[in-house]
Amino acid sequence: MKEVSIRVENLQKSFRDNKVLQDVTFTCKSGEIVGFVGYNGCGKSVLFKCICGFLQPDSGTIEISCDDARVDDISGKIGIIIEEPAFLRNKSGLKNLEFLYGIRNKMNRIYLRSVMETVGLEPSSRKHVGTYSLGMKQRLAIAQAIMEDPPILILDEPMNGLDKAGVAQMRTLFLKMKEKGKVILLASHNREDIEVLCDRVYELEEGRLCPLGNAD
Repeated sequence: MKEVSIRVENLQKSFRDNKVLQDVTFTCKSGEIVGFVGYNGCGKSVLFKCICGFLQPDSGTIEISCDDARVDDISGKIGIIIEEPAFLRNKSGLKNLEFLYGIRNKMNRIYLRSVMETVGLEPSSRKHVGTYSLGMKQRLAIAQAIMEDPPILILDEPMNGLDKAGVAQMRTLFLKMKEKGKVILLASHNREDIEVLCDRVYELEEGRLCPLGNAD
């Protein structure tokens, strides 16, 4: 795994008169899970969307580097879960992953089956995603986020809808990915997820990022 880092400096984002992000600054590097906490609407999802390129910040810089070289094209380098996952409701989980994997001209059904098994889904099931439970949809979203083996994962409430066993399984998975050198940004309302998984934790309040505990 290549060394990867994310540097966010003086990030500002407003929607009309609402200042959602104000002077947000932090860095993270390979082998770290960095947690973000805060009330609903505090700006966590907006921050993640800016890092992914889904939203354009008003000012500030976001720099993603790989082996000390700046990365301008982040496609394929970030696995993402932000807000409710959207899939083709009339297709199976495996068919959905095949479609998404094929967008980048990739196809490996055996590999995708193993990814589904990794997140606790049965790849042979013909059950349509439209009939999935919330937890099953979340497992499929995690499968989609990790299937291209990206060096960066940005996960907004990834445990949403999972039962106790599913939460434990995903925690183990994320810690294994950390050991492989991935950068993981994690937002969660579950204090235990944050305590178990995160090396550093920040709180977003009134648009400003505040370190908690041993965060820099």
